[in-house]
Amino acid sequence: MTTSDAAPVLIPAGTVFSPADITFWADRDNRSLEQAIAEADVLVSCPHSGAAIPAEISRFLAPEFTRRLQYDFSDVATSAIVRRWAEIDPRIVYVENPHPRLIRDPNRKKPEDPAALLAEAIGRVRTAGAYQRADLTGVDAIRPVTFSFYPLLRVPSTEEELSELTSTFEAVAEQGLGVYERTRDELTERFIAAAYARAAAGGDARFTRLSFHDTMNTTTTREGAVNVERDPADRLPRVVALSNRGDHAGNPRPDGPVTLNPVRLRMLASAHREAFAVERAEDVALNQPYLGSQEIIAAGERFARETDAAQADVHLDAVQAEFLREFLLGDAAVRVLHEPGTGWITEDPEHVDRIAQACRDAWDRYRDA
Repeated sequence: MTTSDAAPVLIPAGTVFSPADITFWADRDNRSLEQAIAEADVLVSCPHSGAAIPAEISRFLAPEFTRRLQYDFSDVATSAIVRRWAEIDPRIVYVENPHPRLIRDPNRKKPEDPAALLAEAIGRVRTAGAYQRADLTGVDAIRPVTFSFYPLLRVPSTEEELSELTSTFEAVAEQGLGVYERTRDELTERFIAAAYARAAAGGDARFTRLSFHDTMNTTTTREGAVNVERDPADRLPRVVALSNRGDHAGNPRPDGPVTLNPVRLRMLASAHREAFAVERAEDVALNQPYLGSQEIIAAGERFARETDAAQADVHLDAVQAEFLREFLLGDAAVRVLHEPGTGWITEDPEHVDRIAQACRDAWDRYRDA
């Protein structure tokens, strides 16, 4: 159920990903991407599913950084599940970030100067001290520590070392993360055009951008046990939180618009409750504990500029799904991760398939509604 390997998993140096490497859809051998977009109405993006670290930055990693910490700092459960979902559902296309959020978090607003942002974050961590909580508000697009403030990077001791680190991060980002962001945005434009084409032909004219994530309700100890409970306000529901930047009913808050119509969000939640056979309605929650971050914010802003959508009866929506990682991994895997260790679990293909089928079924129920 687990691997004892402790060393972080690396992407070979010089690896440059292409859009074809990170884009997935059903029956790729017989259906082109153009055909898939014409027949799909959901673009799923996983900004945090990549865990493997580009070898170019391995020399900057903290010596105590293990494979368990590496995978725990990603949304690694999402990759296998959404790839499988894309295999069995011709109504979605999936684009995956191949780089870890360690390089830069694409679900945060892209900084104008990533090197300066990383330098500021490292400075705050250095001031706070090892393993101590550091305030990274406004500079967490590139984190030198995990969310439990476990070291990811060696803190540079000189300006020269810091300059080398930040320049390497910037260069490497274009080999995978940058490809992901450009591919995600180009696919969005193609989906918008396809929705208009379907509307003109009298067909289904909806398009939804789904930003897909997972989070565990526990964080790590120094011994690698992922068993420290988060504060109650930060805990996810038993299955998933669906977010449109609104309140707990999906309605707009005073400080901004929603990215998915509240009625449609509640319909989507009901569809997930049915497909995942939840025990309680609150196992699928709305906008708690998260409102949804940069990917749906940017998509909502893009859709708001599409002034012809209403006239053409085109629905352009964005929603974030934050699944409980314990639910995505399954009980056996969670028991392993609750114990000290340095390796990661081996995913159960049957469990992955069950979750993927439930994701497909939830969106089919939503369409039917």
